[in-house]
Amino acid sequence: MTTYDIVTLTANPSLDRTLELSGVLRRGEVQRAAASRAEPGGKGVNVSRVAAEAGVPTLAVLPGRAGDPLLSALDTVGLPYRTTAVDGEIRSNLTIAEPDGTTTKINAPGVPLDADQARGLADLLIDHAAAASWVALCGSLPPGLPDDWYRTLLDRLADLPCRVAVDTSGAPLVAAAAGRSDLVKPNDEELAEVTGADPAALKAAAAAGDLAPIVAAASELSARTGGAVLATLGAAGAVLTTGSGSWAATPPPTVTRSTVGAGDSSLAGYVLAALRGESEPDRLRSAVAYGAAAAGLAGTQPPAPDLLDLDHVVLTELATTR
Repeated sequence: MTTYDIVTLTANPSLDRTLELSGVLRRGEVQRAAASRAEPGGKGVNVSRVAAEAGVPTLAVLPGRAGDPLLSALDTVGLPYRTTAVDGEIRSNLTIAEPDGTTTKINAPGVPLDADQARGLADLLIDHAAAASWVALCGSLPPGLPDDWYRTLLDRLADLPCRVAVDTSGAPLVAAAAGRSDLVKPNDEELAEVTGADPAALKAAAAAGDLAPIVAAASELSARTGGAVLATLGAAGAVLTTGSGSWAATPPPTVTRSTVGAGDSSLAGYVLAALRGESEPDRLRSAVAYGAAAAGLAGTQPPAPDLLDLDHVVLTELATTR
């Protein structure tokens, strides 16, 4: 069996369609798009595409039947993948991008998975995770899967030597936070929902430059999972909290074209730096540089390493309380 440094799981993948407008979105009116794109997507697929651009062996595990447009799109970009068959066509999601970087995303429902399909997808992941360095469990769960599905996968992965990253939201994130993982990547709203913090207060504090509430919530989550927490804060950058400290990073100057997939690129940037054996602050630097580079691209294009502006990512060590 071929081995991969990064194996990603996308339980609810999508074909991502992006429309770029030349002006602001006007509800209820007819507008023409200045450009359009269609790309294979879903959070884990996005992570694997960034890894592939960096020349790192990666495999995307996802549901999908032969001939599905999403799988055809994966073939077009040359991304290695393995699938379990499902009964319907993988969903298409729509992104509307305005010139100032405002992004509106409309996600369609996913293809339901029955018990046998879910078991097959989980077994497929475990088979390939056995020889992987990192496994990333990414995105929402499709209809048919219980909220604790990622949590049960964490238990099965615990017996393998790979490190595990989790990037999800809502009830699946809350359930996964009860398990052990090496990295959790929430945004500020997800960090609030999993720790019980006030989301408005976290967002307001981060906007004002007060990162202490972010660090406190991330420290709580890190203590639960036993691993690092990479809290992405959009244009404000990100905060990394581990058992040994906390750091903040602000991104380089970026003209934003689409924020869709930027968080996925941040996750990939962290893991790529970890594979290189870099320090925790430098993993954060890589994560923020990748996220900024992704935001500067149209659609959900994966940024290549030559687009990174690592020199203008500003790192600051923060006080951590347990």
